[in-house]
Amino acid sequence: MSRLNYHHLYYFWRVAAEGKLTRVAESLHLSQSALSAQIRKLEERMGKPLFERRNRTLVLTEAGRQVFNYAEVIFTKGEELESLINRGIEPEYQHIRIGTLSSMSRNFIEGFIAPLLQGKGPKVRFSLYARGMADLLDGLARHEFDLVLANTQLPPSGSPQAAWQSQLLARQPLSIIGPPDANPCTPFPEGYEGLRWVLPGEHHELRRAFDGHCSLHQYRPEVLAEADDMAMLRLLARDSGALSVLPEVVVKDELRQGRLTSFERLPNVFENFYAITLPREFMPAVVSELLARPLRELT
Repeated sequence: MSRLNYHHLYYFWRVAAEGKLTRVAESLHLSQSALSAQIRKLEERMGKPLFERRNRTLVLTEAGRQVFNYAEVIFTKGEELESLINRGIEPEYQHIRIGTLSSMSRNFIEGFIAPLLQGKGPKVRFSLYARGMADLLDGLARHEFDLVLANTQLPPSGSPQAAWQSQLLARQPLSIIGPPDANPCTPFPEGYEGLRWVLPGEHHELRRAFDGHCSLHQYRPEVLAEADDMAMLRLLARDSGALSVLPEVVVKDELRQGRLTSFERLPNVFENFYAITLPREFMPAVVSELLARPLRELT
């Protein structure tokens, strides 16, 4: 099998990062035609186009984006290695890429990355990307992310190349949340007749847990609205005057300000927060430190 030509990959990487063939050709002291020819050879090697032209601008194709992600790692690490060997200079920053499930609590995500914001230890830059689960796992398999945060159970991997590793990071009880003047009695369902609810969608794990709790007590909630997105559910709980079922971390600011009240916790029902990774020989040290923290009970 022929080896990848890293000169071609380097030229592609520079053009993809710059977005302008002319500027890169000038900086490399090459003609535009020569630079284009080198990139075409890489495309022939890959068997797919890596760029498409739109209004005189080069735009990466899907395959081009994948190649660029790898090239970014290869040449950035190469520059760091050269600095370390020649000048004994450790890289100033570690760059960590974290994918997050778009529907999960932003408050939990902020709590997870809190050590990165404190400025202690190695300098770290991080990027957060909110996506659906399928896109997150696809990006993880393509090494776009160092880890993924999710609050749903991990589906089985259909590919032997993607042997997901899932680690439980934290969990929080599910609570009945509402405006202070709702004032239902406890225990559930006493005093809840005639009250309206804003709830997670019917396929959400938290909704299924609440539905089971209602069935146990022969209670049928009057549902005003449904939302899978925790940020949207937080706003509905805050502004609708209806009750909701949420982990308290989602509405911690509203609880602290007295705009919402936690009336009671559902017994033995938790929202779980997971870190999903792929087996790697070299895990960034800062990621290992984040994952090494003990399991937290969020209260």
